[in-house]
Amino acid sequence: MRQFAVFGLGIFGKNIALALYQQGFMVLAVDIEEAPVRDLASKVSEVVQADTTDEKVLEALGIRNFDVAIVSIGNDIQSSVLTTLALKDMGVPFIVARAINENHGKILSKVGADRVIFPEKDMAIKVAKTLTFQNAIRTEELFPGYNIVESKLPAVLANTTLSKSQLRNRFGVTILAIRRTDEYIVSPAASEILNKNDIIYVLGDEQQLKKFFRELASERSDNGGS
Repeated sequence: MRQFAVFGLGIFGKNIALALYQQGFMVLAVDIEEAPVRDLASKVSEVVQADTTDEKVLEALGIRNFDVAIVSIGNDIQSSVLTTLALKDMGVPFIVARAINENHGKILSKVGADRVIFPEKDMAIKVAKTLTFQNAIRTEELFPGYNIVESKLPAVLANTTLSKSQLRNRFGVTILAIRRTDEYIVSPAASEILNKNDIIYVLGDEQQLKKFFRELASERSDNGGS
């Protein structure tokens, strides 16, 4: 079982610790303040109040045995950087560090963070991107330039088959899966009939997806999706 250590139990740190634990991983959660430690007690594998900038403390916690360390310390840039540096010196295989601005992120990368994240910025970009696609519920970037969009089925496609809709030929997009109530249909067959209340998962590059949602939204629903 992979072991994760989360340092800093603000909103981001607390939620990532809970999410990892709920997925069945061993999670050590650490914060220098008593309140967040008390709040998370018994909700993950282990919760400790400690100063994570002290390498002796990290040694006592057995951090060398962990596979991934997540440094989610809030606005205390110095503690964030020192903790990341200590973890790197101790040989933790993979370090994820939260940054509050670009300069903070550059420093974290230089002292050893394998991945630097900007939660607020990343979420803002994700929400903005989702809003560009009409009816979209959620957007995930698969790799640069290509996204999977979770969306309500455009009304014009209701009661048509995937083959008749000709989405790949018309727009260059592919429906990877369909959620129908509590059922998921993965890699649906060309003969699959789309239902009015379906949730679809569509893959394409950003321009193709924008064209897909824009043009289908403007089509009359009585044209049968052709």
